[in-house]
Amino acid sequence: MYGYTVPYSPDDHFANLKRAISAVGGKAHRITVIMPMLYEGRQHKRTSRESLDCALSLQELCNMGVDNIITFDAHDARVQNAIPLKGFESVQPSYQMIKAIVNNVPDFSFDKDKVVVISPDEGGMGRCIYYSTVLGIELGMFYKLRDYSRVVNGRNPIIAHQYLGNSVEGKDCIIVDDMISSGESMLEVAKKLKALKANRIFVCSCFGLFCEGLDKFDEAYSDGIISKVFTTNLVYRTPELLNRDWFCDVDLSKYVSFIIDRLNHDVSVSTLLDPSDKIYAFLKKNGMDVNKG
Repeated sequence: MYGYTVPYSPDDHFANLKRAISAVGGKAHRITVIMPMLYEGRQHKRTSRESLDCALSLQELCNMGVDNIITFDAHDARVQNAIPLKGFESVQPSYQMIKAIVNNVPDFSFDKDKVVVISPDEGGMGRCIYYSTVLGIELGMFYKLRDYSRVVNGRNPIIAHQYLGNSVEGKDCIIVDDMISSGESMLEVAKKLKALKANRIFVCSCFGLFCEGLDKFDEAYSDGIISKVFTTNLVYRTPELLNRDWFCDVDLSKYVSFIIDRLNHDVSVSTLLDPSDKIYAFLKKNGMDVNKG
């Protein structure tokens, strides 16, 4: 643009999405938007005088004729309350994450005495409860102690992470969260777990953004703090990230294609949204027994 290479911002992508919907011009039988990472999804609640960008964007799409919106691991799925008369699904990549762990960590076991799933904060407990219940393993959580007397970079800074749960000594830990932004909180949690004598630490996150680069993760890997990081291909991954020894790419292309195929044939996607049976079948095929919750 004007002789410069201009990167697309989320606003630019959202504007192009609206142009595509507008081009349909009300002629489609049904319009479904599959938006892997929900636009402005982290701006899901109002804490002061600020705009609710995610809610406004959902309402704008529905006013343009969109019938269903499908996203993955929404930061807070309650944002769907902004469009109560339209379809909204927040799909979890639980099956693909479990499959990736088993395929990339040969000696991994889901024995309840050997592994524990960890939520890095109270807001992510919902997705971790699913792992814990389906796999029959213990659950732990970190509480973020914040300094509410000041604001740094638009948020209250974290003073400390406090662990709540049973002992993790000698156990593998799976930290599950929706996204890795800077990665500071994730690595701080991993260090705390190592201080509590945890064994290997695996990080599972739907969206690996790595906004502040990869150096901190390189250092944590070389220091033995983390063993593997699993993120999906639902966002762009740089060539540098894909070449890291500690990184595992979780491919959701096939899963998304199944969803599109069912929508195209007017078939319910409900069975695709709860992968518990597929998880049990996969683990049984690989000689792993789980204590069903």
